Amino acid sequence: ISKGPGNSKSSKSTVVPPGPPIYLDMVYIPNHSNRKNVDVEFFKRVRSSYYVVSGNDSAAEEPSRAVLDSLLEGKAQWDSNMQVTLIPTHDSEVMREWYQETHEKQQDLNIMVLASSSTVVMQDESFPACKIEL
Repeated sequence: ISKGPGNSKSSKSTVVPPGPPIYLDMVYIPNHSNRKNVDVEFFKRVRSSYYVVSGNDSAAEEPSRAVLDSLLEGKAQWDSNMQVTLIPTHDSEVMREWYQETHEKQQDLNIMVLASSSTVVMQDESFPACKIEL
């Protein structure tokens, strides 16, 4: 039986292979923060001061609660307690519930969720914005 890339089935797929951590200033969590693409290993290895979380499609479960929980679990395994800022691009029920239910753990792990309080107006549309200084 041939197991090509399309035929192999794994009970657990790791998006980021184990290894030493990578430090970045800002990371955009890929694919609308879908749990198929980001797991605990991602947050254990990809360490950033800022994570941008997109996703406003509740039917597609975006952003994924599992991804947000993975951030907490992954950050708990860091050897330092550097501050992390989580920046949601959209207000969502998932984000609000996760924030309220895990607020104490976020504080313990030095994670701050940045709510947008500014609005950018361009021609006939406006959208929320935030300023980040690196």
